[in-house]
Amino acid sequence: MASNFGIAVDRSSDGFGLKLAGDFDGTSAHELIHAIKELPEDTVKLYIYTNSLKTIHPFGLDIFHKFMRSLNGRSAKIVFTSNSASQLSPGNSQLTF
Repeated sequence: MASNFGIAVDRSSDGFGLKLAGDFDGTSAHELIHAIKELPEDTVKLYIYTNSLKTIHPFGLDIFHKFMRSLNGRSAKIVFTSNSASQLSPGNSQLTF
């Protein structure tokens, strides 16, 4: 994992928020995937806040995008926000800026 990567988890009225910070590499992608899998299955919305990401490495993106494709449409409840939203989103999720 990038030594400066971290995830803060916040609960909101309609789901959860994951605030990502630092560099996003392959190990960071696995940490994010693990955090998503640990959330309750009945989570209505998941907001992934990307404004504190510094560097996004292609290998990390590849790992994360493969995971998102494996969700078979369930990724529609994931909303990516902020500066790096379009990079992290695999294309079938919601984006807000």
